Amino acid sequence: MNGRRTASVCPVCLRRVPAKRVRRGGAWVLEKTCPEHGDFSAVVWRGSEDIDSWTGALPEYGAEEGLRCPEGCGLCDRHLRKSCCVLLEVTGRCNLRCRFCFADGGSGGDPDGELLRARIDDIVKKAGAPLLQLSGGEPTLRDDLPELAAHAKRAGCSFVQVNTNGLRLAADPGYVRALAEAGTDIVFLQFDGVRDDIYETLRGRPLLRVKEAAIEACAKNGIGVTLVPTLVPGVNTDQIGALVRYAAAHTPAVRGVHFQPVSWFGRVPSPPKDKDRYTLGELIDALVEQTGGAITRESLIPSACDHPLCGLHGEYIALPGGRLEPLTKRGEAAESCCGARDSAERNRNYIGKRWSGAGDACCCDDADPHSLDGFLLWKRAHGFTVSAMAFQDAGNLDVERLRRCSLHVCRDGRLLPFCAAYLTGYAP
Repeated sequence: MNGRRTASVCPVCLRRVPAKRVRRGGAWVLEKTCPEHGDFSAVVWRGSEDIDSWTGALPEYGAEEGLRCPEGCGLCDRHLRKSCCVLLEVTGRCNLRCRFCFADGGSGGDPDGELLRARIDDIVKKAGAPLLQLSGGEPTLRDDLPELAAHAKRAGCSFVQVNTNGLRLAADPGYVRALAEAGTDIVFLQFDGVRDDIYETLRGRPLLRVKEAAIEACAKNGIGVTLVPTLVPGVNTDQIGALVRYAAAHTPAVRGVHFQPVSWFGRVPSPPKDKDRYTLGELIDALVEQTGGAITRESLIPSACDHPLCGLHGEYIALPGGRLEPLTKRGEAAESCCGARDSAERNRNYIGKRWSGAGDACCCDDADPHSLDGFLLWKRAHGFTVSAMAFQDAGNLDVERLRRCSLHVCRDGRLLPFCAAYLTGYAP
């Protein structure tokens, strides 16, 4: 079999099948055949970046015999990563009906609070002191979310993150204050662009002013905000540079941007074609081109905590005038969540410290960032991250990548790799 061998699933029946990653024209695709449903392929990499240079020399550990990924997932002894972050769904309810939603939010109810507290305790027992993501649905629809955040901190979670659309945060300052007092460190804010037509397309209504109000509320209460755009070709992939500039201009309230190229699981409009996908390679090119070189190619580092095809990361200082001073450089050792030798504990601490808190605003805005003391103040208060996570769906799932996943979902007492937990098939 030519190409890089791995395993995947049939996108219709989710049966495990052999697969290979091969070059076709100017792109890399994942090819596979289901005995019942036939041949499938999905683009996994496009762009000017060389895929082999990006991934480095990794063994073909997706094609091994005896693996039970993904049908037997649950962090078996052949899974290659411990939990860095754990996601816990606290509600199935939602106050939006988004075009894309990995959790298909809006179709369920609320688990009992006592049950959720027990699950948090079990997560800590299994994963140590993870960064806990309270998610949904829309988690802020629970009035007791601050109590759950406080329990997570008491139980031993190193950081507590709320994944939210921001609607309640914008409208209820007392609720934001309660989250802060409970120890919430990070808000992962759905933020798809700086134009309202984007929100009308993806979220069903204009929401930009609501998102800005949510950022302001979090800043007033010392909760760090990371902007999380879902990148959909033809909708907002022209907004990548604008999103970086917006986020950098709003430090220290905003700690970074975490791009998520759209994945086709949960609720999606229709099965995807290659033109509907957006790969990590394309994102690298867009970050450089759309920021006019403010984001340099050399400052973007492939993930080694997860698989290199799963994510990227760059760390910067947002300086006056919109300039970004890179602190990461490809090929150099760094204290990074992407460092090859980092443990799960070090990874989560790196992520949490850079995404949490609104920074030390104090007098740094009056400091001269070109002096040593001023630079150190700006570094602390205006540290800024650009990162991405390219989730997998039934079309492009690669077991080699899945085995290195460190983002896990608590589901029925098990910890599952994120992409296995939300895997859904396409209609034939």
